[in-house]
Order: sequence, then C-alpha cells, then structure tokens
Amino acid sequence: MAEQPDLFIPGVAEAPWPSLDPSVGASGIDRVAALDEEGALAQLLARCGASEADPIDLACALLDRFGGIGRVIGAPAADLARVVGAELAVELGVVHALLLRVLDFPLRHRAFLGSWGAAKTYLRARLRALPREAFHVLFLDRRNQLIADERMGEGSISHAPVYPREVVRRALELSACGVLLAHNHPSGDPTPSPADIEMTRQVVDACRALDIAVHDHLIVGGEEVASLKALGLM
Repeated sequence: MAEQPDLFIPGVAEAPWPSLDPSVGASGIDRVAALDEEGALAQLLARCGASEADPIDLACALLDRFGGIGRVIGAPAADLARVVGAELAVELGVVHALLLRVLDFPLRHRAFLGSWGAAKTYLRARLRALPREAFHVLFLDRRNQLIADERMGEGSISHAPVYPREVVRRALELSACGVLLAHNHPSGDPTPSPADIEMTRQVVDACRALDIAVHDHLIVGGEEVASLKALGLM
C-alpha cells in the first residue's frame, strides 16, 4: 500500500500541540487540527500557494480584517482579494463552496424539519460574512428535504428587498411544498426588525393562498441565529 502523504507543511505554524502526545505519530490532519485558527489558516494558505508573503502574516491579516476563520472563508472574493490577492481569494472561495456542500448534505438527504441544527449551521456559514443583507429561500419538497437554496433578494447593509410573489412563483416552478426564509444582519445583531416581521407576514400570506408552508424565518447575525417562529413572531 502506498504511503499516505503528510498534509502538514513543516515550518508553517508549528505551534505546540497541547492535545497531542509528541511521542505518538500524529498524522498531518491531526497536527493541523491541533493548531489555533491562525495556524490552521496559515497551513491552508501555504497549501494554496502563498509564496510571495509569509502565510502566518497573511493569516493574521485576514483574521484581523474579518474577525474569525469562518468569516474569512465566507467573505466575498473581492474583499479577500484586497488582502491576499485574486488567486488566493479564488482558492478560499473553493474551500467555502466545498464547506457548504458538506453542510447542506444532511439537508438534502433527510427530513429538513428534523435537522434544524444542521440548517442553522449551514445558514450561518453561508450568510454570516456577507457585508450586505441577502435574503435566501430554502425550498423543500413534500418530505421536507431541501430542493434548492436560492438568493431572492440583495440590498444594503440594513435592507434586502423581497417580493412575496417571486417567492411563490419560484416555489411553484420547483414543485416545493414548503419554504424556509433566511437572511443576514451584517451588524451582527439577529434581532428581527419591524420590517422583517412585516415582510415575513406578507410571504406567509402569499404562500398560504397556494398551500405552501412557511416553516420559519431565520436571521443570521454573526454567530447567532434568531428564529421568528421561536420568538412567536409568525
């Protein structure tokens, strides 16, 4: 059997491994997993070809700019490019796309209503780093499995226009039986605004007329996710 390549790049972020016994032959994956955010991100940047600058310096710059590795990976390519250049921004975008595919797997392969934790994790990864409000609709089939996640509105740092008739039209095109509404608050505060509550009511009314269920409206603000249903607002 061929020897497995070591995924750990020596000389990059070789911080102490508090969770590992150095006498044990730790794999490259274990060694990267034992690093802090800065070290793990530096390893990724080195693997992606960060050759003109020190990966540690780039990792620190990204974390200072965006505030956390999740926000770094999910940041818009144009914003990333200002820090690390266009090529590395594309590489980080690929990592984010793969992460979303991993996170949406349970939503596509088992009943969505039994996977609210997975839904929140997925939406947090998808929306938390966006600099402007974006309104997404997750369309569900009769088994409450995910058909599609589509952006139905995008706006300013405090508002994303949404048209209930467009949500209904797209649900009918996809033969969706239910929807989950979601958008982000770039401010980091997921508290629903009066406009959020009114817009939700309009979408619920439009969908009810065609027997399309609106299961919830989730608002992502930083690491927090607010549920209008849990708050008794729908």
